[in-house]
Amino acid sequence: MAAHIIPVRGITPQIGEECFLAEGACIIGDVVMGHHCSVWFNAVLRGDVNSIRIGNHVNIQDGSVLHTLYGLSTIEMGDYVSIGHNVTIHGATIHNYALIGMGSVLLDHVEVGEGAIVAAGSVVLKGTKIEPHTLWGGCPARFIKEVDPTQSAEMNQRIAHNYSMYASWFMYPEQEDSPNKEEK
Repeated sequence: MAAHIIPVRGITPQIGEECFLAEGACIIGDVVMGHHCSVWFNAVLRGDVNSIRIGNHVNIQDGSVLHTLYGLSTIEMGDYVSIGHNVTIHGATIHNYALIGMGSVLLDHVEVGEGAIVAAGSVVLKGTKIEPHTLWGGCPARFIKEVDPTQSAEMNQRIAHNYSMYASWFMYPEQEDSPNKEEK
């Protein structure tokens, strides 16, 4: 079983170089994905009613759903963005180095600033603007504290690197650092 790449209304998703699309992932319609991205098991990117644009080195983890609102909202993601397991994003702009924690929900027209963190399980209400280098959490999500820009960038680069490494275990099972490589 492979990932599902599904054209809609004559538009086929565009996938960058060196991207990993896990079994069961669905990429549908008007989705443009940068290079070195990973879309994990059972994640769904629905570009059927509006566009989804994803930068480079983005990881969208297992069970996440990205969707938009017809004619009203799109999804724009910068580089080195991490979307945790089982996140729902319904029309949002997410800037470089942002981290969206597991199980979070982002509603239409949310903007997540560069290096910002949305804590696991948060619900970010429609139209919320999360400032760069801040931590937000809760239901509804509220400002918690500022985060160090350098630490935030380093953390998200590390997460992106780790997810590239995990993806390589599936893409290139014979490489040296793969846990699937048999001892000789």
